[in-house]
Amino acid sequence: MTAKQEDDGVHFVPSVGGLATGLRSVHASGEGAWVGWPGIASEALRGREAAVRRDLAGHNCVPVFLSGRDVRDYYGGFSNRAIWPLFHYFTQHATYDRLHWDAYRRVNEGFAAAVAEVAEPGDTIWVQDYHLMLAPALIRARLPEVRIGFFLHIPFPSYEVFRLLPWRQEILEGLLGADLVGFHTYDYVGHFLDAVHAILGRGHVSGDVEGGERAVRAEAFPMGIDYDGFRRAAESPAAQREVGRIRGHVGSRKVILSVDRLDYTKGVLERLEAFDLFLTDNPSWRERVTLILLLVPSRTRVEEYRDLKRQIDERVGRINGRHGSVGWIPIWYLYRSVPFERLVGLYRAADVALVTPLRDGMNLVAKEYVASQVDGDGVLVLSEFAGAAQELGEALLVNPNDVPGMAEAIHDALEMPTRERVERMKRMDERVGGHTVEGWAADFLAELAARGTPDRAQPLAREEVDRLVAQYTAAESRLLLLDYDGTLVPFAPTPAAAKPDRELRTLLVRLAEDARNEVVIVSGRDRDTLAAWLGDLDVALVAEHGAWMRERGGTWRATLARDEAWKERVRPILDRYVRRTPGAIVEEKAFALAWHFRRAEPYASRLRVPELRKELRDLASHLDLHVLEGDHVIEVKAGAFHKGQAAAQWLERGWGFILAAGDDRTDEDLFGPMPAGSWTIAVGGGPSRAGYGLSAPEDLRTLLGRLAGSRRGR
Repeated sequence: MTAKQEDDGVHFVPSVGGLATGLRSVHASGEGAWVGWPGIASEALRGREAAVRRDLAGHNCVPVFLSGRDVRDYYGGFSNRAIWPLFHYFTQHATYDRLHWDAYRRVNEGFAAAVAEVAEPGDTIWVQDYHLMLAPALIRARLPEVRIGFFLHIPFPSYEVFRLLPWRQEILEGLLGADLVGFHTYDYVGHFLDAVHAILGRGHVSGDVEGGERAVRAEAFPMGIDYDGFRRAAESPAAQREVGRIRGHVGSRKVILSVDRLDYTKGVLERLEAFDLFLTDNPSWRERVTLILLLVPSRTRVEEYRDLKRQIDERVGRINGRHGSVGWIPIWYLYRSVPFERLVGLYRAADVALVTPLRDGMNLVAKEYVASQVDGDGVLVLSEFAGAAQELGEALLVNPNDVPGMAEAIHDALEMPTRERVERMKRMDERVGGHTVEGWAADFLAELAARGTPDRAQPLAREEVDRLVAQYTAAESRLLLLDYDGTLVPFAPTPAAAKPDRELRTLLVRLAEDARNEVVIVSGRDRDTLAAWLGDLDVALVAEHGAWMRERGGTWRATLARDEAWKERVRPILDRYVRRTPGAIVEEKAFALAWHFRRAEPYASRLRVPELRKELRDLASHLDLHVLEGDHVIEVKAGAFHKGQAAAQWLERGWGFILAAGDDRTDEDLFGPMPAGSWTIAVGGGPSRAGYGLSAPEDLRTLLGRLAGSRRGR
């Protein structure tokens, strides 16, 4: 619902548009609630907020009241002067104002608070678009036991563009508060995953972001339209009358239609230039074609938009002056909004639709035009930079920056034989009709409902922590099996940079000095590094996933015979992929070689990792080697040893309490053999056999610190 301020008070009208239609089907049962800004600044309400809230409650709507300053700085400022231009690749228009960012964060917090007032554990929450990219994490902090989805209706830019944003990390962390992040195309999904990898250091497997307290999935859900609504409207008497009115003006001339909101991303100037060139190069089409340019006013107070409007006005005037004649105006220029029935009539009357944005998340105009062609005729000229281009391949796809190419496409569209027009339109119509906005909403919510499968560790809640500490305190013998990287310390840019800090060393000393404790560091690190960093402590050490072991007070011993001949076959492969993947490095261990790509350029690593994985596995199958994948590392080792086998010698003894903690796939071998009643903890989230999960190494340290300070009787 949208609020309208009138002389006799505030009135409410249903929201319109494709998104409103799709979400209306979700709430058809009357359940659920809409949370949003009612459309009027709080100052203008003059103390009537309570009445507005009460009236909106009858429509299942929850208002978030914004001041005029918030509307200016949050909506007009950060949302539309930073995010909008940047995400559409218009970096020259982007501004990065700290006050605008503060307003964006403040309003997102207001939305999260409003959601928390009405939502309950187990609810599903769907956050929409670029205005609320911080909201998922803010809602998650208030409501950890809900499902959260987020959908971005504009493009997500490439990493090289996204990284220009000063608050890039905060935006990504906000989005990763969701369980499912949706985009219109797989290109946008890839860009998002690249940014998460490069900025947050979190990889992904088949779209599931690794690390964090939960697995977050990024997926493409191309948005559709209300197909039946447009088809019915196109067949209505009102639309037929509009077609007749248009034909009464243009006669037998062909009609080209351009429908857009006034915005620099829409490529209107380039489109006009292409039409100008078409008329110049094809004089036989003069007085035989009319371009109807429908431009809907937008952001008329913004200087860039006023300047764009002036340039469009001048360009239309020049084209009409250069090519027009008595009785023929090449361009009908309509700068206004039009009623729905008239818009559909324009769609139906048009022989060709020019939909050529410079960049667009989806562009529903293209699909609306297709749905309105009840006669099965018409030609769509579509920008390859619109998300719809990935679905509507039968359109004439153009590069909107290639003006001669667009002029040629206009010619081809007007000259296209009837049979080809009908065949192309039929295929597009079937696709548009089969993927509606209602189906889009249903697909997204079905995927969101499937998130949180049983193989994911459940968060270690406060009551479970209390139970863990109580068992630890009561036990006479305790075994603590702890991974190092990603578990006790955060990941570092290079392996050598993850040296233990004083706090961690003190914590391990406190745990080890308790005679009832056996502390074992079970790591993939090489033995020399572990010895240098932790060798002076009274703890047992396991290096290279179990290839080396050192009990407390003992010396290192290998668990298998050392044979380095295989490295001569593997090392050249890893070196080759280092050269092909900037930022990757090779680490050599006694029984393993590790290829690290945490600092690698994201596009290159996304391309090279699958290639390297396949090549190594093919080689390993012939050399009795094993390929392990950890967090931003692929490791090749000799022999079938793993952390679970290394832990076996300690598990043979009887323990009153066992805790095992790790963060990646190599630690699943550690969790597997743990006896019933053990506490297994996955740090960072993702699929795991662990019973419980913690979000970061800092959380595990807090838990261990509580264990180190516990004493019987306290």
